[in-house]
Amino acid sequence: MTEGTITAFGADGREQPLPSNRLSPADHVQANPLAGEAELADWIALLKPRVMTLVVFTGLVGLLVAPGHLHPVLGFTAVLCIAVAAGASGAINMWYDRDIDAIMNRTSNRPIPGGRILPNAALGYGVTLAFASVLVMYLATNIAAASVLALSIAFYVFVYTMWLKRRTPQNIVIGGAAGSFPPLIGWAAVTGSIDLVPLILFAIVFFWTPPHFWALSLYAHGDYARAGVPMLPVVAGARETRRQIFIYTIFLLPISLAPWMMGFSGVIYGVSVVVLDLGFLACAWRVWTDLQDSHGVSQANDAPARAMFKYSILYLFVLFAALAVDRLVG
Repeated sequence: MTEGTITAFGADGREQPLPSNRLSPADHVQANPLAGEAELADWIALLKPRVMTLVVFTGLVGLLVAPGHLHPVLGFTAVLCIAVAAGASGAINMWYDRDIDAIMNRTSNRPIPGGRILPNAALGYGVTLAFASVLVMYLATNIAAASVLALSIAFYVFVYTMWLKRRTPQNIVIGGAAGSFPPLIGWAAVTGSIDLVPLILFAIVFFWTPPHFWALSLYAHGDYARAGVPMLPVVAGARETRRQIFIYTIFLLPISLAPWMMGFSGVIYGVSVVVLDLGFLACAWRVWTDLQDSHGVSQANDAPARAMFKYSILYLFVLFAALAVDRLVG
C-alpha cells in the first residue's frame, strides 16, 4: 500500500481510492491581494480558541487538584502558558494543513486558506508563541512543567500533524496524547514532579479522544475523503468506526472511576462520573446501533453521532469540574 492510494469507503459504502494529499499547499490557498492585512479576529482564530478551551480547563484542574501551593499570580501565568502553547500548536497545525484545509468545507474559510494571513506569517507566529510559552513556564514555575509543555507542543506538531494525520487511521488514537498533557503540566507546575494521579487524568483524556473525534468524523467523513485524510470512517467504513467508538467508551469507564476508587476524590466526583459515564455509554450505544445497510452506511441521519460529539465535550468539562470541586470542598 502506497501513500495516496489508501482504500476508502464512499458514501455508498463501496471501496474507492483515497485521493492523494501530496499537493502543494500554495495550489489551494486563495489568492488575495490583501493577504497579511488580517484583522485581530483572524489571528485569534489561528489559535483554535474553541479547542484551546478544553485544553486550558483540564490544565487548570490539574493545577487546582495538585498537592501543594502555587502563588495565584504564578498559577495564572502557568495556565496562560498552557493556553498560549495550545494556540501556538494550533497555528503551526493550520500552517502545515493549509492545503487540505482549503479543500474541506468546514475549514476552507480559515485565515490561511481564506487568504487573510500569509503562511510564513502564521508559522512565525506559532513558533514564537511556542518558544515564549515554554520559556515563561520555566521562569514562572519549574523545569518539569516547562519540559512537559514543550513535549506536548512537539507531539502535536511533529507526531500528530506532520507524521500521523495523513498516514494512518490511528492518527487520532496515538495523536490524542497531545491533548492529554495539560493535566500533567498543571500538576507539575505546582509539584515539580509527575505522580500517578495526573497520569490517570492523562489517560482519561487519552481514551476520551477517539470517541469524541470519531463521532465528528462520522458526519464529516466526506470532507476528510476529499482531502485524502485517512480518518477511520473513510478507511474502515462507518460500521467499524461505530464499533470502535463503543469499544473505546467501554475502556474509558473504569479509567474515569479510578480517582474515586483510589481515594483521591470523594462522593461529589464519584456520583458525577457515574452519571456522566452512563450518559456517554448511552450515546455510544445509539451511535453503534444506528440504522445501517449491509455496508455499514447509515440509512438514518447523523443525529446520534452529532449528539455524541456534543455530549463528549460536556462530559469532559463536567468530569474535570467535578474533580476540582470535590478536591476543593473536601
